[in-house]
Amino acid sequence: MSDSRQAWLRADLAQAWGETNPFAAAQAQQGTVYREKEGRRTLSFNAGEKSYFLKLHQGVGWKEIIKNLLQGRLPILGASNEYNAIRALEKIDIDTLTIAGYGKRGLNPAQQLSFLVTDELKEIESLEDFCKSWPQHPPSFSMKQQLIERLADISRKMHVAGINHRDYYLCHFLLDMSAAVSEQNIASKKLSLMDLHRAQIRARVPQRWVIKDLGGLYFSALDIGLTKRDIFRFMRYYRQKKLREILRSEARFWRKVAQRAGQIYTRDNSRQPSSAAWIDPAR
Repeated sequence: MSDSRQAWLRADLAQAWGETNPFAAAQAQQGTVYREKEGRRTLSFNAGEKSYFLKLHQGVGWKEIIKNLLQGRLPILGASNEYNAIRALEKIDIDTLTIAGYGKRGLNPAQQLSFLVTDELKEIESLEDFCKSWPQHPPSFSMKQQLIERLADISRKMHVAGINHRDYYLCHFLLDMSAAVSEQNIASKKLSLMDLHRAQIRARVPQRWVIKDLGGLYFSALDIGLTKRDIFRFMRYYRQKKLREILRSEARFWRKVAQRAGQIYTRDNSRQPSSAAWIDPAR
């Protein structure tokens, strides 16, 4: 996909939109709007017997681009970033959104029109919501262990493949709830990683972005009833090494991960973490 006008629709979406120009169809699409800001519109809609999510980017303008650059942030210019991230995760067998349509038109980054249509995920729950009752109602040791290992495996595969998320929190993992979750099936349950519009793809992820991802994930898990042993288990499975070796050779790296988590936690809660899972980098 390299020209200034490109579009692809899966057969079911192509049938639903008929002969209408896909860019015009995306712009005219009606449904439940979840976000409409800075040239980006997100909504859910039904077509035929299927439900979809549409992310429509209609150009942020040069003013917004310059503002982001002056703040040291790369602006999100269109749907292509999320499209490429989804395809990259598919290649390494990480569950994510399923693409039903994609289009991009225009070379001017300030005025580029693009869209991404994905299947709506049904009967799901974010890991943030799934785990929030754990302090009062702890899961079985096996369920907790398996889920920690899955998150470590996903994180490792993603970073080894040169992908970093930039908003890597438990709320962006969606767990299949179509059947009751148990320690017998948690390992095989679909666990989809979403909100990939800011993801970056390179040959190798710079360490500061790995720290940002892992620090965000650690922050989001501090108040769900975990312990230091659980964090050490994540570290072992993420690195695929013995804990003793990790603590000996990577202490500085993991202190930076904890510092990142602590900074976010203090910013959001106006206090230092007091979780049993907190490994204070100052000690």
